[in-house]
Amino acid sequence: MEQLFSITPTFAMMLVRLFISTLVTWFIIAKLYYPKSKRRDFYFTFMLISVAIFFIVFFMIFVLDNMKGKTSMGIGIGLFGIFSIMRYRTDAMPVREMTYLFVIIALSLVNSIAEGVSIVELLLTNLIIVVFVWLLERNLKLEASRLIQYDRVDLIAPEKRNELKADLEKRLGVKIIKVDVGAVDFIRDMAMVKIIYQGKHIDREISENFKIK
Repeated sequence: MEQLFSITPTFAMMLVRLFISTLVTWFIIAKLYYPKSKRRDFYFTFMLISVAIFFIVFFMIFVLDNMKGKTSMGIGIGLFGIFSIMRYRTDAMPVREMTYLFVIIALSLVNSIAEGVSIVELLLTNLIIVVFVWLLERNLKLEASRLIQYDRVDLIAPEKRNELKADLEKRLGVKIIKVDVGAVDFIRDMAMVKIIYQGKHIDREISENFKIK
């Protein structure tokens, strides 16, 4: 009966590792990722996935005492679930967000299975990851971009690229740096155009495109 209301040393140590994992994850998302992207949806997703993955892996490896070969099986099942989450999605995820998701999952894995590792070593491991993310993010220059459903297919020819650019600048009211033409539908008289322009970074999914008519 007493065991039902007691906390084992393993679980107590897990809480410490969870605190470190959550704090580091929050710092990476809030201080390194979010200032450039301003994507609250991914902020929400990254934080919850971090906590969920941590508990899934921890309980599979350290709590299921009666499972034979629990370490290898637990890690295998945990990794399978992790990569299933990454794949099981309806919308395409931008490369930068996918990279951050992988980093967040890696952090959760490292902190959840770090049994026998001192707190100092664990903190140094997390610090190394944070430093790498900070250095790369510091030198990363994001371009403001947007996908557009464009109605004037007569301007998509390479020799009319300047006219296309001028028309888009006039309609959107932004200074366009580059224009890329994607899929073209001559039946509906519509083309998918990606513009890179001067301004605040906007990287929308196809489902969030707007039409120019």
